[in-house]
Amino acid sequence: MNASPPTIIAIDGPAASGKGTLARRLAEYYGFAHLDTGGLYRAVGLAVLRQGGDPADSAQAIKVAQALDAAQLAGLMADPALRSEPASDAASKVAAVPAVRQALYDFQRRFAAAPPNGAPGAVLDGRDIGTVICPEAPAKLFITASAEVRATRRVQELQSRGITAIYAAVLEDMKSRDARDSQREVAPLKPADDAFLLDTSLLNADQAFEKAVSFISTKVSALAENG
Repeated sequence: MNASPPTIIAIDGPAASGKGTLARRLAEYYGFAHLDTGGLYRAVGLAVLRQGGDPADSAQAIKVAQALDAAQLAGLMADPALRSEPASDAASKVAAVPAVRQALYDFQRRFAAAPPNGAPGAVLDGRDIGTVICPEAPAKLFITASAEVRATRRVQELQSRGITAIYAAVLEDMKSRDARDSQREVAPLKPADDAFLLDTSLLNADQAFEKAVSFISTKVSALAENG
């Protein structure tokens, strides 16, 4: 058992901004547990699709989210289809449903309060970590990049997995998803008031990581000493 509460690093940002890569790297660097909260919504969206349903159907999305258990979640999280464009688009749709967000809220809070395997802290990345899930986090970052850069990254990611992707279509989908995420009534995508804004449009992964660690060290003295 930790002598002090776990340290929480909250990372938010739109799709393909680089927040997931950064979150995983920070978790490894500090020895923290990592939770890709977007994966929870993708799991719900994928489950709806697998049932032949429509992710935009609030009633069905709520039913799936409330019935999701640990075993089913583990299976969905390990499914390669979870990273597909249909699952990602479905995630954005189910995430706009307040009752779905409530069903997954407690899971995220428990993860942050008691990270798995006795880790001294947790890095959570998503779209409302610093504003809703962990507003008490001492270090909050909002990672962004231009829609054009993010679309290029997504196309490259999909092509690396052997998936055909058309840039124009990916860009249009990216813009639609950004609008949906930022304009939803519940927990819209936006930076926390005290978040560090990190635009990765012109940064590589190493440069983004260095800037993030530099910021975190100013917010969490214990991590600054260890770093």
